[in-house]
Amino acid sequence: MVFAALDSFGFRAFLLLHIIAIVVAFAPGFVWPLVGLALRKEQKSIGTLYTVVADNALKIQGVAMILAGIFGIGMISLSDEAYKFSQSWVSISLLLWFLGIGVIYGLLLPTLKRAGSGNETSEARIPMYYGMLHLLLLLAVIDMIWKPGFP
Repeated sequence: MVFAALDSFGFRAFLLLHIIAIVVAFAPGFVWPLVGLALRKEQKSIGTLYTVVADNALKIQGVAMILAGIFGIGMISLSDEAYKFSQSWVSISLLLWFLGIGVIYGLLLPTLKRAGSGNETSEARIPMYYGMLHLLLLLAVIDMIWKPGFP
């Protein structure tokens, strides 16, 4: 098996972009719940916060999640057959990626918009959706470290 392509500039550039996109996609899930909690403790209105967070999820977090997958696919393509789409770990990572996009755009974004309008039921669901993203991140990191199905 040839691993020379894994040392190429192109592969490493995509790896760098992939990691940066992952950080941008998942960091809000660690920051915004803490900001919301702090505002709630100070008994301040957090409706505006959720409006800002929804905008962030639409324009930054979701886009970063999509780019993370695109850069990951680029890395597979640039690996000179060292990594293949038929390997289990790649299929698992693609599934986790699609689930992450679904959580952000299908669950989190609409819930944030409703919470920004004062819907308390939606506000209570936000930590659960961020928790789902945390779990997906953990599973993806485990998948990419141990690479099940990789020779």
